[in-house]
Amino acid sequence: MSSLTEFATRKLAGLEDRGLRRRLYETDRFSDTHVRRAGRELISFCCNDYLNLSHHPQVIAAANAATERYGTGSGGSRLISGNTPLLAELENRLARFKGTEAAMVFGSGYLANIGIIPCLAGPGDLILMDELNHACMHGGAQLSRAAVRPYNHVDMRHLEELLKQLRTGHEHCLIITDGVFSMDGNIAPIERLTALASQYDAWLMTDDAHGLGVLAEGRGSGIVGGHHADIPLQMGTLSKAIGAYGGYLCASRPVIDLIRNRARSFVYSTGLPPAMAAASIKALELIEQDKALCARPVENASRFCTALNLRAPETPIVPLILGEADRVMTASAALEDRGYLVTGIRPPTVPDGTARLRFTFTASHTHGEIDGLVSTIRDLDLAA
Repeated sequence: MSSLTEFATRKLAGLEDRGLRRRLYETDRFSDTHVRRAGRELISFCCNDYLNLSHHPQVIAAANAATERYGTGSGGSRLISGNTPLLAELENRLARFKGTEAAMVFGSGYLANIGIIPCLAGPGDLILMDELNHACMHGGAQLSRAAVRPYNHVDMRHLEELLKQLRTGHEHCLIITDGVFSMDGNIAPIERLTALASQYDAWLMTDDAHGLGVLAEGRGSGIVGGHHADIPLQMGTLSKAIGAYGGYLCASRPVIDLIRNRARSFVYSTGLPPAMAAASIKALELIEQDKALCARPVENASRFCTALNLRAPETPIVPLILGEADRVMTASAALEDRGYLVTGIRPPTVPDGTARLRFTFTASHTHGEIDGLVSTIRDLDLAA
């Protein structure tokens, strides 16, 4: 055994001992809410395709037409030959939807965050970020070489204390938060964040990956009191409620132009495939047209929570915290045996001692499917 293989084997054994080893399972998402695994049909309650638009016939038709017209790939970096006409149309639509001057599209949400943040903060600057932000925001902050300090989850007193202590010692300050926290399902206090950013001359950046399409009639977590909040940097993905793939940033035109010139994950990556751009354009059209569709995921989550006497959900994401990784994975396997796919979430994705079942609800989940899940959870004594 080579030293590399020995190293990998030892590391994997350690993960196995702690119940943290992850494996891939082939999953055939053949309909809005049903999947096949190992020859079995399951009802999925762990998918981020909140509006089921990845299976919408108009979205599929748009993707197919784009593939026929432009091919399967863009063929190069967007700054060389991969800037297909569909990308400009998508960016214009995103900017209008988010109420900004301009937008730009990345290959993924992860690529967006590790590209944007180092462009705007560097040595001598300060980044303050919610401790439960998505891993890609933490990754982007680390790449920036700025001073990075987490604040306690949605704790605006702690954030203000850090601003009072540290802001004057740094040239620029970036405050970064998820709009919707993907593992907890709660919404960031946007109004208070914008006020603190203004008071301390900081730039606020939000990641609306799990808000777009399902909050505020589909417009996302950046809508406060029916209006666009003053968020200069609105990042998000095209892979959740949009049902496609890719990431984006909506901001002022000078900011977008700067990011296009400096974000390494944009400059040195192949452009988004035409099919994904076309699918996203069509999905945004459907979101704008159908407010009832956008409301349905949270309505379905509410039905689930009411039945189990859980706290009313803010979003389609409902965590059921069980504590230890082994218990969560045992519960996930038991649900799968009963016909439900609910993935267990373990550290380091969530803090130690907070391993959980993460339920996500989509527009197409029926009352019968939700009620069946509730009954199974009661039978397994998981929500006691």
